[in-house]
Amino acid sequence: MKTQRTLIIAEIGENHIGEIKLAKRMIAQAAEAGADMVKFQSYHGKDFKDDDPEKDWFAKVELSNEAHFELKRFSEKNGVEFLSAPFSMERAKFLCEEIGLRKIKVASGMMMNYELLDYLNSSNINTIFLSTGLATLFEIAEALKHLKRIPIVYVLHCVTQYPCKDEEANLRAILTLQKEFKFPVGYSDHTIGIDACVASVSLGASVIEKHFTFDKNCTEGTDHIISATAGEFKMMVKKIKRLEVLLGEGVKEPSSGEKLILRFARDRFR
Repeated sequence: MKTQRTLIIAEIGENHIGEIKLAKRMIAQAAEAGADMVKFQSYHGKDFKDDDPEKDWFAKVELSNEAHFELKRFSEKNGVEFLSAPFSMERAKFLCEEIGLRKIKVASGMMMNYELLDYLNSSNINTIFLSTGLATLFEIAEALKHLKRIPIVYVLHCVTQYPCKDEEANLRAILTLQKEFKFPVGYSDHTIGIDACVASVSLGASVIEKHFTFDKNCTEGTDHIISATAGEFKMMVKKIKRLEVLLGEGVKEPSSGEKLILRFARDRFR
């Protein structure tokens, strides 16, 4: 039974639409809403294939080296941890060796990139959040073999659909991952709304990653529709915290309140 507090990640990703001032505002809002970490994506637009229809968009929203340092400092100033997902070896080395991150997110699309995983496994990283969208149990097991030296690996259930339909969310896969792997299991969400995130905590998810936006109706980028606004994110955190209290520790014995009335409740009838 899960008893520890849920780690909550606000996935800002590319929703800053290439504006660093906006990214900072979103960091501050996510921190105020209750996020523990804010997550970005590290890539260069030139790294995407020429026929990728979003190549120009990725070039627009890529974060420069200086922006990474700036956003990390700003995150720490606001009491949240800076996290990013690298999409190339060069970006992974930058995050680990120059930024000095000890925690890294591995996106679903990079999960089978063994060269990247092997590099992270030999680095100074102590925590990896491994998204498992697109993957089978066999593929997840193969990826985990390349991360044996990492002290903490969170296996995140994820469905790589934007948005993910309710009927494809398959939250019970969280239970399957818990049974199959001896690793803490979390959930990276792509559904619309916050219900799936809250429900996943009831299934034992120890990490929740939810996309975060300044405007769900923004037409720049594709992630805004699946994201939570500051108000929605704050409500999600509130619901998760209450759910943690409701779930308790799983020990079946009289509660402190029951002990006060136990004798009366059992002896009141003839």
